[in-house]
Amino acid sequence: MSCQPSDPLQRQVAELLVVRASGHLDDQHRRYPQWELSNGDLQRLLNAGVGGVILLGGSAVELQQRTRKLQSWSDQQLLLCADVEEGVGQRFDGASWLVPPLALGRLHQIDPEQAITLAERYGYCTADQARRCGLNWVLGPVCDVNNNPANPVINVRAWGEEPTTAGALAAAFQRGLARGGVLGCAKHFPGHGDTASDSHLNLPVLPHSRERLEQVEFPPFRAAIAAGVDSVMTAHLLLPQLDPQQPATLSSVVLSDLLRGALGFNGLVVTDALVMEAITARHGPADAAVLAFEAGADLILMPADADAAISGISQAIAQGRIPIQRLHAALRRRREALARVQPSSPGLPLPTPAERELEQRLVTASLEQSFTAPIPPGEGINLIRIDAAWPCPALNGAAPALHLPQQHGFRSVVIHGQGVSPWQDDPEAPLALERLGDGPVLLQLFLRGNPFRGERDRQEPWRAAVQQLQRLDRLAGLIVYGSPYLWSELRSVLAPSIAAAFSPGQMPEAQRQLLSSLLQHPSDSLQSRDFTD
Repeated sequence: MSCQPSDPLQRQVAELLVVRASGHLDDQHRRYPQWELSNGDLQRLLNAGVGGVILLGGSAVELQQRTRKLQSWSDQQLLLCADVEEGVGQRFDGASWLVPPLALGRLHQIDPEQAITLAERYGYCTADQARRCGLNWVLGPVCDVNNNPANPVINVRAWGEEPTTAGALAAAFQRGLARGGVLGCAKHFPGHGDTASDSHLNLPVLPHSRERLEQVEFPPFRAAIAAGVDSVMTAHLLLPQLDPQQPATLSSVVLSDLLRGALGFNGLVVTDALVMEAITARHGPADAAVLAFEAGADLILMPADADAAISGISQAIAQGRIPIQRLHAALRRRREALARVQPSSPGLPLPTPAERELEQRLVTASLEQSFTAPIPPGEGINLIRIDAAWPCPALNGAAPALHLPQQHGFRSVVIHGQGVSPWQDDPEAPLALERLGDGPVLLQLFLRGNPFRGERDRQEPWRAAVQQLQRLDRLAGLIVYGSPYLWSELRSVLAPSIAAAFSPGQMPEAQRQLLSSLLQHPSDSLQSRDFTD
């Protein structure tokens, strides 16, 4: 059933939906057509009153054109947002792709003042580029405390591994967003850091008491709220000690009693995407939207069926299940939030020299490296594991991780999810080295927590592979891009003579800085920094 523009109640309800769209202008370039609406459906829904769009994919220049086109299809100011937790360039080519937040969390343990200053610059850079692209709402900061190294979905997206660091840096990031004139969003309430499963795939359970939540999970959200964060996103996880029936997104105990009541948050509450398996496995699109709105959410993000969500909420209001005052309060909060955004900036949305300098400084500040001698040139294997389809933004034909070792004499072999497995059935020697060829091996691992991947990457025996290569005297060097937990695990079995390095970021700038150091004479390299125990 399609919502009708002539129905005043449905038009008002439609304002509270945020639907998914590609950042590309043309339908045929959609990367995820199962979630990204066609232009025809987008135009129809925006004409019918839908009030928000979340975007992914394309270039920063294309995004600028895209946001203008979307706004032209609506007679109201739209909420235009993106998951740009690591800078606009994380999702849109050509803008600044910054190191993951946990990089600054690790720096905060050594130099808190520098980390907080950089976090605020990080937020301002993200906001300013977002606004130049036509976005007015950044879905960050992540306020989850990543105190579980096995977390497959938060991981380096968090600003810290303990509450004080996470709160201080999330608040600094939010101050930067506000100075840059866009809305921010603290997520994922009440805290997704201490889980070992991915809510994109299933429903995680957080077994903690209210007292424990007050000690660990809540402080970063309180810090972000105190810093003026405009919205809070819910988490699709079950807290049996608080509400054994419904996940946080659908729980009035969590959203109304805790977030509104105990934490005193008066801004917008937005659901995490309702297309995630934690919700769709248990509820249809209308039911999920009604339950979320009834529980206290103001905005419905990515419903599985926008028309069904609008009709379901409208019917619940018309029948008296949900008071009309809830609708009016949500609309008021939306208007008040939009009144705080600054208009889009004119000009190209490309990084300024100051933003380029910030990209480089963040990488340099977060590198960890250790070597007694550089990796000598010669014929060998540049073995790369990438935790995505290949090519991808971190690794394409121009990536330094490919061409710098090749200039040094190393032949590149890329392992990815759709490629040939490098493993053999031997726990002591898991790499099938005869498939790779002869010579020393430079091992580069692009592995971090990523949504939808679950346990796949963590099950790979890289510790045993590193030991195997060392026994055979074939490990020329090791670089880990992404997970600090994998880096710590592999570093513990690494011989001191092996050149080794870590970057939380996977972007080309991180590759360039690390490889320029490890493949050159130490006197010409970056100053070696070691932040590990």
